[in-house]
Amino acid sequence: MIRNIAQQIKLFSSPRKEFYLFLRSLFNCSPVNIKLYEKALTHRSASKTDSQGNWVNNERLEYLGDAILGAVIAEFLYNRFPNMDEGFLTQMRSKLVNRSFLTELTFQIGLNYYIESNTNNTDENSHIYGDALEAIIGALYLDKGYQVTRNFIIRKLLLQQVDLDVIQKTNTNYKSQLIEWSQKNKKEVDFSTVENTVGENKQPHFVSTVTIDNRVIGKGEGGSKKEAHQKASKVALGKLNELEGQEN
Repeated sequence: MIRNIAQQIKLFSSPRKEFYLFLRSLFNCSPVNIKLYEKALTHRSASKTDSQGNWVNNERLEYLGDAILGAVIAEFLYNRFPNMDEGFLTQMRSKLVNRSFLTELTFQIGLNYYIESNTNNTDENSHIYGDALEAIIGALYLDKGYQVTRNFIIRKLLLQQVDLDVIQKTNTNYKSQLIEWSQKNKKEVDFSTVENTVGENKQPHFVSTVTIDNRVIGKGEGGSKKEAHQKASKVALGKLNELEGQEN
């Protein structure tokens, strides 16, 4: 107890005071290991070295936070929709852990202001914010335990920032929508994907092209084949809507 109070006094009088107060307000509790949270908000492009020469960034904390976030959301949805089947629950969870949606949450709670990044890569930029939110969840878990982390995810994120009715009605599976359109209109849709690597860490990078009746109608890029397909499908659907609008 005395040690925790001493640490809080030290933080309160340090240049990190603003960050500490932000975390305390965000989590509704007093963080202890402030360095853990700083690490959680350090993207690999802004990696630093510790006293032993090891690179420090948020990738490991992101991995941990991703698992915890998924488990808490799964439990929340299971209790929130007692009469819905596994397929519905899986789709809802997928929407809530979607990278774009997590990025929106990051901005809504003001976490984006504290993220450290030195990348100009557009593909990496699309992941930075959602990854940081998962990493901060991992840091909170290590610092304060599961129950505090669960309360943060449910009370601060799911209940305050998320409209489940809107999420339930939103279809973010653009590839599925495109395939459904093709079947309805009896058109042949093909996906071709090229894989390469980017950055010093040789991260995988995929470029996907959508063709309909041998005509290129959409392209998308991402850190996985699935993400590239979704982005290409979204572009294709936008183009199809535009063409249909011109015909009408």
